[in-house]
Amino acid sequence: MSQSRRNHLKSLLLHIGQAMLEEEAQEAEREKMKYMEENCPCLSIPGSMQDLQDLCRKLHKQIDLVDEERYDMEIKVTKSNKEIDDLKIKVQDLKGKFKKPALRRVRMSADAMLAALLGSKHKVSLDLRANLKQVKKEVKEEEKQTGDWRKNVEDKAGMDGRKKMFETEA
Repeated sequence: MSQSRRNHLKSLLLHIGQAMLEEEAQEAEREKMKYMEENCPCLSIPGSMQDLQDLCRKLHKQIDLVDEERYDMEIKVTKSNKEIDDLKIKVQDLKGKFKKPALRRVRMSADAMLAALLGSKHKVSLDLRANLKQVKKEVKEEEKQTGDWRKNVEDKAGMDGRKKMFETEA
């Protein structure tokens, strides 16, 4: 294809594109006018003071409704922007070097799991009762002696009794 032919085709494409853009602009202007005619009727200014006040109240109510809609839209936009940002962060995390391995279900006893974690050097048993100390109850000597308590008191009274107490304990 020659240079002049290429330039001619290029200029034709530019003219067609320019015509399409102008047509789209005219269509947007028509839609705007149509919307304005539907939602904003022509304003007729009444002559009396009472009619003017009623018109102002009506306009204030419409302004309030529009402000509420605008506020709701802003909240929705900010919420969706936040969700988009969170999703972008998640995608970046997933694309990064953090790869989660596929987990498999493993059936292991608790002993086998501890042995795998601690290594083969340590032998761990989860039999908790086997690891408990055996404690024997000691029966007190005083409970063994049954008899007259007054006799014990008399034996331990005075210096002789104290001497006997120390001799029996040692």
